[in-house]
Amino acid sequence: MNSTKVEQHRNKLRNRRIIVIGGFLTFLYVVVGIQAFYLQVIEGDILSKRASKQYQKSMKCQGKRGAIFDANYRELAISTSVVEVGMHPMDVKSKDEKTILNKHKLSGDIARILNLNQNVLYKKLSSNKKFVWLDRKVTPMRAVTLRSLRLTGFEYDSSYLRVYPYKSLAAQVVGFVGVDGYGLDGLEQHFDDELQGNLRQWTIIKDRMGRIFDRREACSPGYEGNNLILTIDSNIQYIAETALQKSVEENNAKCGLAIVMAPETGAVKAIAHYPTYNPNSFNSFPRDSWRNRSVTDTFEPGSVLKVFLIAAALESGLCDPEMIINCESGQYRIGRNVINDTHSYDFLTVHDVLKYSSNIGSVKIAEIIGAQALYEMLLNFGFGEKTGINCPGEVKGLLRHFQGWKKIDNATISFGQGITVTPIQLITAISAVANHGVLMTPYVVQAITDENGNIIKNFNPSEKRKVIMPETARALMQMMNAVTEPDGTGGQAVPVGYTVCGKTGTAQKINAHGTYRNCEYNGVFVGFSPAQSPELAVLVVIDEPQKHHYGGVVAAPVFREIVHETFNYLNIPPSTPKEQLNVSNGVGEVGA
Repeated sequence: MNSTKVEQHRNKLRNRRIIVIGGFLTFLYVVVGIQAFYLQVIEGDILSKRASKQYQKSMKCQGKRGAIFDANYRELAISTSVVEVGMHPMDVKSKDEKTILNKHKLSGDIARILNLNQNVLYKKLSSNKKFVWLDRKVTPMRAVTLRSLRLTGFEYDSSYLRVYPYKSLAAQVVGFVGVDGYGLDGLEQHFDDELQGNLRQWTIIKDRMGRIFDRREACSPGYEGNNLILTIDSNIQYIAETALQKSVEENNAKCGLAIVMAPETGAVKAIAHYPTYNPNSFNSFPRDSWRNRSVTDTFEPGSVLKVFLIAAALESGLCDPEMIINCESGQYRIGRNVINDTHSYDFLTVHDVLKYSSNIGSVKIAEIIGAQALYEMLLNFGFGEKTGINCPGEVKGLLRHFQGWKKIDNATISFGQGITVTPIQLITAISAVANHGVLMTPYVVQAITDENGNIIKNFNPSEKRKVIMPETARALMQMMNAVTEPDGTGGQAVPVGYTVCGKTGTAQKINAHGTYRNCEYNGVFVGFSPAQSPELAVLVVIDEPQKHHYGGVVAAPVFREIVHETFNYLNIPPSTPKEQLNVSNGVGEVGA
């Protein structure tokens, strides 16, 4: 009996133990199951991504940026292959996975390979950062040499470096790109979407030693960017920049600008600035030197605006070239203001008012035709509106409505004060005179091509409007040709063997006190040549010259040199003396 009870008691204890142990195991299974469910279902994606980072990496690379060519397909901007080298400082180890103990020696070895500063490199090796860039412009050969050290913890990404082979040539027009390959200024920025290559993506899979054994690539169609073909001719650009620099330095000027245009089409052949900058190292130059002042800056044009005053006078029918104007012996009072001429004149014809650049004669003509006629002519020639040139940053200048003009405003605007224009507006307007009265839209990009050179888009010459009658244009050309005669204000603009139509300007600049007293000047010359059949229009602006300040002295010689050298380059033959233009009694007739 007792033995039976003992046996039953043992069975109860055993069963109890089994139940307890079974319950405990069941609890563990439940806990493990819940944890497994949490890891596999709830945290599955996160953990999977975390694990994949240890053996695979997604890489991205922008396609090769398109090139920028001049009109003769010379490369003004190209992209060359480089390697971006980065480093995980805490993961840098030798080929046998040993931690680098002598970082100073290693930094010296890497510095010699990459041509970097050893001290800077040592600080990066000793950094606690997860990742640092060593150099993003490493040549492929240097990258191969660095890889031969077989160090872990380094990243090598293929990339491209933007290079400007002609350095500062047309720098303000072309612009530059940043370290990430995006356009930051000039045409590089304006046409960034066209030039930028498509994004390429790929995935690399590594073993635990960091060795790549699989690569899965996805390449977008049209991987490389498109190219720009400019109207700029690098030879003419060089001629303009050289002549401009000479004048700026000789006259101790603040800066200078020159534009060369084909008047029949509006194609810009050169836009020269001085001082300039090198886009390969743009950060080493002041920001002020980056901008394309031909479209972004305005100035009071001075006497060159008299061309458009005379155009308004001839178109109105109220004046003709032989009409006599009383120039008041050099002084003319308007209210409390006195208008002066550089030289005293009693009576001049309209023709001679332009030839000798009489301010008083211009004021008298403006009074004859009225403010509205002058305003409408200036507006018609494109002043007060953007030209539409395919360059970034263009402004429209200042041309106030004539209803807000006072009598003195009508007077000063007639000789180019109280109005501001951009250089591109001024040369485009003068080109309309050379183009028989037809105003064209200026342009610097003539085509966009794909990576194989196939044309995607053309920018053809575009006629904006007819601004004056052809006979008025011929009369203006005759008068502008007289300006460049030996006794005219622009005599120094004429190259030997060629004829020139032009106009000088000596424009006062408002000083810090908002007046013209003791102010600086802009010396300006604008014109075209040959006079009979214009091939080129050229504008020269010399800002704040110190040695001389008259446009006929500081700017006209630059015009002469640009035209002479460019015509030699283009094989445009000289004209004979018999072809000189003379003004006759009839408007638009060419005298003997």
